[in-house]
Amino acid sequence: MLTAQRKKLILSRLARDGQVVARELATEWDVSEDTIRRDLRELAAAGRLQRVHGGALPASLADGDLHVRESVSVREKAALGRTGAAMIRSGQVVILDGGTTAIQVARHLAPHLEATLITHSPNVAVELAAHPGIEIVVLGGTLFRHSMVNVGAALIESASRLRADLYFMGVTGVHPKAGLSTGDAEEAAVKRVLHERSAETIVLASSEKLLAASAFVVTSLSDVAAVIVPAGTSSRTIGSIRASGVKVERTR
Repeated sequence: MLTAQRKKLILSRLARDGQVVARELATEWDVSEDTIRRDLRELAAAGRLQRVHGGALPASLADGDLHVRESVSVREKAALGRTGAAMIRSGQVVILDGGTTAIQVARHLAPHLEATLITHSPNVAVELAAHPGIEIVVLGGTLFRHSMVNVGAALIESASRLRADLYFMGVTGVHPKAGLSTGDAEEAAVKRVLHERSAETIVLASSEKLLAASAFVVTSLSDVAAVIVPAGTSSRTIGSIRASGVKVERTR
């Protein structure tokens, strides 16, 4: 089997099964594990998959910068934003992550909502400013331009003193085995501390993030209260995520 054929089959298996195991492919195709590992390295270098111990997982298509992500799954993110905004009650303290879906949550808040919203995203803070009843707390740090969020040790120190009712976490990968992941180590560290300081964490996940993985793990799926997915998400995908022990709900 030619290299190009193997790579095409590897990507096909990833799309079908959500993972591949190098040893199993080597046995099935009668080639060495080193050959399969080389194929996986080259596909990973091209951004086509995420390597893990013993094999690979589908790469997240949500790892592009904020400008790129603004044009991806636009309708899904608006629906996710409406669903997230409807969960917020007056008097609550809520942490809102950065990213395009978080912006949609800010845009869909009830006009007369009175709550405290905490964010480490300047873009999200600007959206929240349109709501007069919202007290806005912006966590400062070093601006990570790729995602337009603040990161760093100073931000983590400030966040460690918070206590919130809800945290809407943004991730780029939602996978039943790899858990919740993102493409940057510092972002992952910030998300972990915000999650730890919240009574409940909700993940709003557009379709390109489902059954995909990025390089840096935030936490396991079973460690969050719920994952909200688009209305058109297949029952098979939802079943795979629920198997991790997390509640999964579709948008309306």
